[in-house]
Amino acid sequence: GVLQIGSGVQVAVKKLSYVMQEIEKEFKTELNVIGQTHHKNLVRLIGYCDEGQQRLLVYELLSNGTLASFLFTDIKPSWRQRIEIAYGVARGLLYLHEECSTQIIHCDIKPQNILLDDYYTARISDFGLAKLLMMNQSRTHTAIRGTK
Repeated sequence: GVLQIGSGVQVAVKKLSYVMQEIEKEFKTELNVIGQTHHKNLVRLIGYCDEGQQRLLVYELLSNGTLASFLFTDIKPSWRQRIEIAYGVARGLLYLHEECSTQIIHCDIKPQNILLDDYYTARISDFGLAKLLMMNQSRTHTAIRGTK
């Protein structure tokens, strides 16, 4: 959903469904991961709600929707736009993998999890399945995860 807050800024609200142990873990993972990141190719977390059974994440609203909806419309993006978007995703992943204080592995990169701002700059979103890679680890075990 979308919520307009007092300052006139529109935000996107992600509501996690019924709070089960898995959803609770996903919520806390997303909060921990996105809360420690600041990069122009990552979606920005503005706030959250963790009250009773409610689990909400409040993000900046990105006006051009998902990469999936952009790619699979009648009006196809130019090759230049596609390259810029791919480059933005790559920069975001580079930041997560090598430049964060704690390295982050997203585990669910797909067109539905890439959002586009007013200028079609790619922003990686949905960190619910992300894994943190501690300094003394060289790899992490992910099993089968992510996109179906």
